[in-house]
Amino acid sequence: MKILLSMLFVAACCSCTQNGGTEKYQNKRNNVVNVHEKITEIRIEEPLISFHAFLYMIDKYLIIRDYMSLKERIHLFNKNTFEHVVSTAPRGQGPREITNIGHIGINEACRKLYVSDHGKNKIFSYELDSILVNPLLYMPDVKMNMNEGQFPNTYEYISDPLCIGMIIEPIGVSDFKPSIARWNMQTGEIVKMKYEHPKIKKKKRICFAVSMNRGIYVEGYNHNDLMTICSLDGNLKYNIYGPKFEIGNSNRMAYYKKAIFCGDKLLALYTGGEAWIDKGNGMEVNRSTKFLVFDMNGDYIQTLETGYPIIDFCYDSENNRILMSMNDEIQFAYLELDGLLE
Repeated sequence: MKILLSMLFVAACCSCTQNGGTEKYQNKRNNVVNVHEKITEIRIEEPLISFHAFLYMIDKYLIIRDYMSLKERIHLFNKNTFEHVVSTAPRGQGPREITNIGHIGINEACRKLYVSDHGKNKIFSYELDSILVNPLLYMPDVKMNMNEGQFPNTYEYISDPLCIGMIIEPIGVSDFKPSIARWNMQTGEIVKMKYEHPKIKKKKRICFAVSMNRGIYVEGYNHNDLMTICSLDGNLKYNIYGPKFEIGNSNRMAYYKKAIFCGDKLLALYTGGEAWIDKGNGMEVNRSTKFLVFDMNGDYIQTLETGYPIIDFCYDSENNRILMSMNDEIQFAYLELDGLLE
């Protein structure tokens, strides 16, 4: 009997340690709020934009990046009225043109866009005010050259020279390794963050978000039901395990697609490991229709179910709403967050 009690005591202690401290297991996330009827369509008639549309904010403008466009790759809209303002960054090999557009870094203070061109292996600097005056003839400056062996994929511009972002290192012919790092835009120096989850070794794919005010960054794993919160010096704060977490998940399944901070909440676009077959072309597609809402410690609050497959989204802090691009009969829309995240 004493042996049994001792074993139960040890098991209880291990359980407390496992679920406390840095390790958090969220076996149930069933506080679901259906917001489908609260989605408001944004009607954009011109210019024509493909469903490969990614969204950014600067000043009073919504930026739409369209890497499938045969003409201009960057479109600016009034974020309040959604009227088209200008388009820039024509597709092509010329000095004013973008070959293979990637991430757009936002320098809000200096009103600049940093546009990655993975065809030319350069990051170009666009002055917002100059774009507005002369969008098609504007000649951007070269901000920096990218190193083919180690380069930024997506990042948050903090200040010159500091950025925090996802760094890509190609491995072999058709694979790569992503890492979160501090990155100096002036010198090109990259310093990787210290923490990496010890059990995720193969096919690591991630999204990330940074909060300078809170002094943290978040990694959401694409193919594992896992989210990691770390301090800005790379020390682990929390590992957040979802109900479908297991080592060696199939890379045909998706979990976290993108995360952003909205005030004192964290929103993560989440698939939940479900996949569906697109009967139109027979391709398997991961369908992300919901947002998970967390507090700053990674504790789950609720799920916002939109009912629409979401490609990308961004946060409009001034209007407290998220703007979304979708692969559906509605291509662009927004969701007011007032009353939803309280």
